[in-house]
Amino acid sequence: MALLLLAALLFAGLLALGVWQLQRLAWKQDLIARVEQRLSAAPVAAPSPDGKTWPSLNRAEHEYRRLRVQGRFDHDREVQVWASTALGSGYWVLTPLWVDAGQAAGAGFWLLVNRGFVPPEQRDPAGRAQPTGPQQITGLLRLSEPGGSLLRRNDAAAGRWYSRDVAAIAAAQGLNGPVAPYFIDAGADDPAATMAWPRPGLTVLQFSNNHLVYALTWFALAAMVAGAAVLLWRHHAAGEPTLVPHRD
Repeated sequence: MALLLLAALLFAGLLALGVWQLQRLAWKQDLIARVEQRLSAAPVAAPSPDGKTWPSLNRAEHEYRRLRVQGRFDHDREVQVWASTALGSGYWVLTPLWVDAGQAAGAGFWLLVNRGFVPPEQRDPAGRAQPTGPQQITGLLRLSEPGGSLLRRNDAAAGRWYSRDVAAIAAAQGLNGPVAPYFIDAGADDPAATMAWPRPGLTVLQFSNNHLVYALTWFALAAMVAGAAVLLWRHHAAGEPTLVPHRD
């Protein structure tokens, strides 16, 4: 009977895991549909510090929305964040953009712009184009990535960054004034942008969706446990001895 009880608990656990994966499948499908809808929509003005918009930003409703903003880059405060992309390992180039009052309700504000990817040999800003004057940026809204990567923590004092932590970068670079709690991944709308460094438009927009396979696996295992339990119960009901290892 103890084995039957154990089988029942194992069956219930495997069944619960399968149901959980089906719930994850529904969530992932909804996420993919929402992201695709946002990518096909026309760009909107970047959220400004009006006292209500910034605190309400969240990943479910706002991330990957296409934005349009105009401002001036402060290249002296550029930050490079370690990145692994389709072009290999290197760095994201994050540059503060001052969005003046004419582009937002109220005062101006700082907005970090991920201008794109550079390989290690292109880290030196002197060897790259540094656009000056008013710039219009179109890109995707991304929320801050605090702390660092899974295995490596950001080290602001040493200038080593492994995630795009907006608040930490703003503090380290001494950005005075309101700083948007999000950043923009610049898009590659201009064909010439794909030939220069930094290389924009490398945001990963493909989401793995193996939840149905996982769910079927858990359900199959649950069915196997149930089948074994039925056989065990039949042996028990027929009075046949259960094969249990014993010591001499």
